[in-house]
Order: sequence, then structure tokens, then C-alpha cells
Amino acid sequence: MEQVVNAVMDLVVPPASMVMLAFAWPTLSFLRGVEWALKTLTREDMLGKVVVITGASSAIGEQIAYEYARRNANLVLVARREHRLFGIRDNARLLGAGQVLVIAADVVKEDDCRRLVSDTVTYFGQLNHLVNTVSLGHDFNFEEAGDTTAFPHLMDINFWGNVYPTYAALPYLRRSHGRVVVNASVESWLPMPRMSLYSAAKAAVVDFYETLRYEVKDDVGVTVATHGWVGGDAGGGKFTLEEGGAAEMQMQWKEEREATAGSGGQVEAYARALVGGACRGDAYVKRPSWYDVFLVFRVFAPDVLAWTFRLLLSAAPTAAAVPARRPPPAALPAPPLRPLLEYPAAARRPAAQLQKLE
Repeated sequence: MEQVVNAVMDLVVPPASMVMLAFAWPTLSFLRGVEWALKTLTREDMLGKVVVITGASSAIGEQIAYEYARRNANLVLVARREHRLFGIRDNARLLGAGQVLVIAADVVKEDDCRRLVSDTVTYFGQLNHLVNTVSLGHDFNFEEAGDTTAFPHLMDINFWGNVYPTYAALPYLRRSHGRVVVNASVESWLPMPRMSLYSAAKAAVVDFYETLRYEVKDDVGVTVATHGWVGGDAGGGKFTLEEGGAAEMQMQWKEEREATAGSGGQVEAYARALVGGACRGDAYVKRPSWYDVFLVFRVFAPDVLAWTFRLLLSAAPTAAAVPARRPPPAALPAPPLRPLLEYPAAARRPAAQLQKLE
């Protein structure tokens, strides 16, 4: 009976939902417009508030710091290399920021996150907004990585680099009824080639904060901001894993702090939208918002979306735009000496029974 019910629901619910959405769309758009206007009139005054920005040396993090500075907030700029933050600190002060602290910390280390939050609360006595902008992308096909040593590092930065600061700051954000602002990406649900690990990490980040939103309820606000392509340097570079000592790899990589000068306007527009949405209390900020069309196709017509992307990506790029492929291995890797799974002797079938099954 359950299978029959599910089969009927599969046939009825999707088209019925589309029809209902089509009729309700004008009313929903009007209500969203009214909500936006009310939130704009009652947006949060950031004067004297304390904002922690992780990854503040990135292009996006820097512009977010400037947007909060224009709202006269006190800033705590966090990055692994503090010398990159001194110029940003001076510019933020000129734009109207109150007090600006610079803290060197690695957000993939829980102890560093506890320390930076403790130093912030000790100095200012409060914490109102935590903005996680740390991010590291890549520009290589999964099979071309050459060395899997980078895989955990990419996941650490893009996922744990958001989770650890949030875990350390959450008690103080509850006290001030503050907000967590997350720099996500449209790649969390929109498939893009040469960005498999980045997309997986961003999807994990979005799902984590969507769950956290229901756990903290109204005590702490959560704003998830997704952006499309805002520019970056995807040229060849040396990717260094500091945790492993001398482990280095040559690979195509990009980091959002390396955004090109030509994309500065897009980064500034995204930062302005993100901070504006956070101050209004928006749950989501999307820049540009037309990417949502692909989400509708992914839910209701995934084959159409797949065909579209294959068509767009079928054009062969020029040789100069494609990095040299890693040559295929001469032979497949040897199997492990011991099986990955050990089965008890009682669970193994006798050879005669296996032949009979075949």
C-alpha cells in the first residue's frame, strides 16, 4: 500500500506544486517586497557593534570589512598572516570604523578559534556578528590532482574553517542575539567542472548552517550568502601544505584573495549586498539572484539542466586555456596486500556454492 501511495504522490505532487506556485507567485513576490521594505526601515544599527571577520585578507573579506566600517562598527580582522591586514585596518578606520583589531589565527585550528573569540570578548565585552569568509578553491579535474595530500586541506579550510569559529562564538552570539554570516557559493548546488572538492565542501557548509538555523531558533540569526563568479586568479601556482612540512604540489589553484582587479566591482557589489542583508536580518543573500532559475530546473527537470551544461561545456577550449593534463598511469595501482574488509570464516561461502551461484 505504501508503494502505491508513493507512486501516486510522485505523479501528482510535482505538477500540482508547479501550478500552485504559478498562482501564488505574484502574492509571494508582493509579500517579500513588503517584508524587505519593513526590514530596511528597521535594519540593525551597527554603530558600536563588534564584528569578527575571518579570512579578512581575501578580496571578499576585505570588501566586507569596508562595508561594516561604513556602518561605524568595531572590527576584528582575522587571517593567518596578520601583515596582510594592516593596510585593510587603516583603510577601514578611514571609512568610519570604530576600533579595529588585527588577530593572526588559523581558523582550521579549534584552539586558535577559541583564542580569537576570547580576545575579542575580553577587549570589547561583546560579539554581535561573526562573518566567515575564509575559502579556498581549485581549478583542476579530480583525476588530475596528482597528489591527494591537498584533499583534506581543501575540506579543512572550506568546511571546518567555518564550523570551528562558529562553535567558539555561538555562546556569545546567543548572549547578544547576534548573527552568523556565511560566505557560501552557488557551486554548493550548481555543478561546475574542475571544482568537485570545492563544491562538496560548500554544500556541506550550507547544509550545516541550515540545520544550525533550526537549532538556535531566534536566539542567533543565520545569513547564508551565495555568490556566482566574482573573479579570481586561476593561473598556475604552487600549493603548499604547511601542516605537512615540506609537502608541496604543482597544481592549478585559486584563492578568493587573489581576485583580479577587473572583478573588483563585482566583489564590492557582493559585499555590499551581503552586509546589507545581514543588517536587515535576511536569511539568504544571493548575488546574482538569476542563478536560482537553475535550481528550479535541478529539482523539476534535472535532465534538461544536465543537457544544457553538456552543451555549454562541449566546446573545446583553446590549448592555452587548458593546463597540461597529467599523463595516465602506465598500469592500475596494485590491490592492497590485505582486504579492506575482513569477513568471518562462517560468513564466507564455500567455493562449490559460489560456482553454483555463477
